[in-house]
Amino acid sequence: MKTTKSILVLNGPNLNLLGTREPEVYGRETLADVESAIQKKAKDLGLAVDCFQSNQEGILVDKIQQAKGKQDVILLNAGAYTHTSIALRDAIAGAGVPTIEVHLSNIHAREEFRHHSMIAPVCVGQICGFGSHGYLLALEAAAQLKNNRK
Repeated sequence: MKTTKSILVLNGPNLNLLGTREPEVYGRETLADVESAIQKKAKDLGLAVDCFQSNQEGILVDKIQQAKGKQDVILLNAGAYTHTSIALRDAIAGAGVPTIEVHLSNIHAREEFRHHSMIAPVCVGQICGFGSHGYLLALEAAAQLKNNRK
């Protein structure tokens, strides 16, 4: 019987540029730094985590679909696809894996086009505006989802 909660952390377009892309908005930590902090926190929480990043929408859709029956929770920073991708929204709804939307910046305090999330209606929650710490908050929420389902 599976006892360790399995979490998939998906990062979308341009997250591979963390640390150099608009550091005044996204911070100076690299994606490797963020993933290292995620792995450390996951270990402390007794969670198993797989991290993946792609700039390709279809690859992200594939990963979400493949998570069905394999992952307990998805943490998704869909980047700009948050605001445009019905395909990601449909993949989340279709996979049926609880998904937490994560953003480094507060998308609601930025440009108007960033205020609407196409994926929020099919996610269990949204964490934004706390920089990379948002991923750690999302991990805590994922652990709580496990406890609520026992």
